[in-house]
Amino acid sequence: MAEKQFVKEVADINENFAQWYTDVVLKTELVDYGPVKGTMVIRPYGYAIWENIQKDMDARFKATGSQNAYFPLLIPMSFFTKEAEHVEGFAPEVAVVTHAGGAKLEEPLAIRPTSETVIGTMYSKWIQSYRDLPVIMNQWCNVMRWEKTTRPFLRTSEFLWQEGHTVHATEEEAMEETIKMLNVYRDFMEETLAMPVFCGRKTEKEKFAGAVATFGLEAMMLDGKSLQSGTSHYLGQNFSKAFDIKFLDKDGVQKYGYTTSWGTSTRMIGAVIMSHGDQRGLVLPPKVAPIQVIIVPIAVHKGGVIEKAKELETALLSAGIRAQTDTRDMSPGWKFNEWEMKGVPVRIEIGPRDIENNQVMIMRRDTLEKQALSIDGLANALTELLDTVQKDMLVKARARRDAKIVEADSLEGILAGVEGKNFVKAGWCGCRECEDKVKETAQATARVMCDEEGVPEKCAICGKPAKHKVIFARAY
Repeated sequence: MAEKQFVKEVADINENFAQWYTDVVLKTELVDYGPVKGTMVIRPYGYAIWENIQKDMDARFKATGSQNAYFPLLIPMSFFTKEAEHVEGFAPEVAVVTHAGGAKLEEPLAIRPTSETVIGTMYSKWIQSYRDLPVIMNQWCNVMRWEKTTRPFLRTSEFLWQEGHTVHATEEEAMEETIKMLNVYRDFMEETLAMPVFCGRKTEKEKFAGAVATFGLEAMMLDGKSLQSGTSHYLGQNFSKAFDIKFLDKDGVQKYGYTTSWGTSTRMIGAVIMSHGDQRGLVLPPKVAPIQVIIVPIAVHKGGVIEKAKELETALLSAGIRAQTDTRDMSPGWKFNEWEMKGVPVRIEIGPRDIENNQVMIMRRDTLEKQALSIDGLANALTELLDTVQKDMLVKARARRDAKIVEADSLEGILAGVEGKNFVKAGWCGCRECEDKVKETAQATARVMCDEEGVPEKCAICGKPAKHKVIFARAY
């Protein structure tokens, strides 16, 4: 009975992508719904992906000089009133604690939607002199944003993330930090998640509340929609002035610092699912896969099969490969279906005949190609294969994305482009009215500006001279 229940079909990826996504994240036991509406429980298989993401990113952050810290979950509501644009931007999503210990609190406390305010308060205490700068800190934590419409990983009321917060003596240093972290994110997403991204500045409408400038990373999902996978913000002196982050400079003058913040979240797991998955389920890049190689013994009733499988597992683990042997009392076919659905990059099949021939049969999850490999030198061969799979997944994702990018010089062209599940590059005059018109007409938004490619002569919406080249797309 259990076997029949597990291999029930997921929704058709081409006919109902949203249901396919939900089916996959639940059936592969990445998450389950929490008891509070809009929350999710990240199950061990899903959390293992996050741990691999966290480990990789954390090393990249520390290589830039960042240090990890932790700041409180609860923030006095009065802090949010100090930066007007910030409080206005987050007000609809803030969850507030009004009672504790059986009594009403003197001041309501916000459950952090982001930490600029509380971190700014602490920085104002710690920074006195130019010698204290730069300050570059990151925290791994949870945040809460009371979302109206939720979906596991993509948009939930509570989620896990990292948020970096820095203070610098000059505008130039702060902007350099903003772009540096944008590039750190881009390299991580392409090298580790095998997910190509467009990086660029956001429009005023789409920027972070309280920022001078926001830079985003946009990835194309299999259904042609964009997913904002990370952001890096240049905050100027907005938060420094609101929270009195000042320092005595070399010239003996008190000055306000220039700040930045940057963040990514468990939303990236959703991006991986929707960038690489197929009708069979997940297709995980080897660098983040909880299990990189699954070993499935065949004809386990024959002597020596389990023992040989375990011997291979030990050799692979010693070589730094995340390997596991599936010894459960279930048919090989059932196991094949399960591990394919869970996206394990490489499967090994080993039975009595394979042992006699001193070989194993392997299958790549990304291409579903099978081949025989010698047991001699298997660890080295699989290390190379996993590296090949990782690189091939990025090449495939980039080719698929690039084939779905079109240019438009009219509002009708933008509409046709997004209806065709494409990213649309078009000229834009820079006015909010034209940006709103695209949203109203095509249900698409300006994702990032790509002026470095060259700005078209005219705005595709109004026909006036263009100031920017923008990627328009429907988005999650």
